[in-house]
Amino acid sequence: MDENVEGAITRGVRRRGCDVLTAPEDDQGGVDDPPLLDRAGELGRVMFSRDDDMLREATRRQRVGESFVGVIYAHQLRVSIGRCVADLTALAELGEPHEFVDQVRYLPLR
Repeated sequence: MDENVEGAITRGVRRRGCDVLTAPEDDQGGVDDPPLLDRAGELGRVMFSRDDDMLREATRRQRVGESFVGVIYAHQLRVSIGRCVADLTALAELGEPHEFVDQVRYLPLR
């Protein structure tokens, strides 16, 4: 989770048994998006963000063919906390991190 993700989302996903690491927990709070996305790749973790800048970085990498771990994006105003929790839980249960490489997935899923 990047640092722009509401704590309620992190707590909700964790309550449902998902392994989540936030940027601040990894001593990455305040880090710019490119190195933060690189760090997620080093850890083999998909990045979840509600930040348009992270979405732009992932899209830029797709355009130039620069590989990245994968980003799941949910707009802050258009996707509720509850929908984020439900959809992130579903993705965690159904997918593996390698299935998200070089992709941007948008929430809501439906």
